[in-house]
Amino acid sequence: MFLKKIDQDFLNQLLQEGEGLKLEYKQQISSQEKIAKTLSAMSNTVGGLILVGISDQRKIIGIDPEEEQFMIAAANTHFCEPRVSFETHTIKIKPENSFEEEKFVLLVQVHPTLGSKIFVKQKDGSIKAYFRIGNQSKHF
Repeated sequence: MFLKKIDQDFLNQLLQEGEGLKLEYKQQISSQEKIAKTLSAMSNTVGGLILVGISDQRKIIGIDPEEEQFMIAAANTHFCEPRVSFETHTIKIKPENSFEEEKFVLLVQVHPTLGSKIFVKQKDGSIKAYFRIGNQSKHF
């Protein structure tokens, strides 16, 4: 749970930080399997935040928050064992001028696991636990 208001100012503060142990930027969720690895890694380490709708260059791209929430929930259901505990928050970005449309960024707050490690089901049927090492998700 956040003590700060989750709004555009909070997002701008996060954008000042680079990706790392507790922060990941995603333009969009294109693969349920890949986002499941990130969910597992963050949960198995210390928890963290995933910002969806942000480029690697920290530019606000914007996304359809409902579509991205669906992809994350489906990834958690189909690939994570046990499921990851997380919350999502939609941040509305005001247009800079009258010619632009408003944009949305999805903030996913991943909670650290309190019990057993979170595993990700692989295509071959095996399972692997992932952990954050710097700004990457690695399995052991």
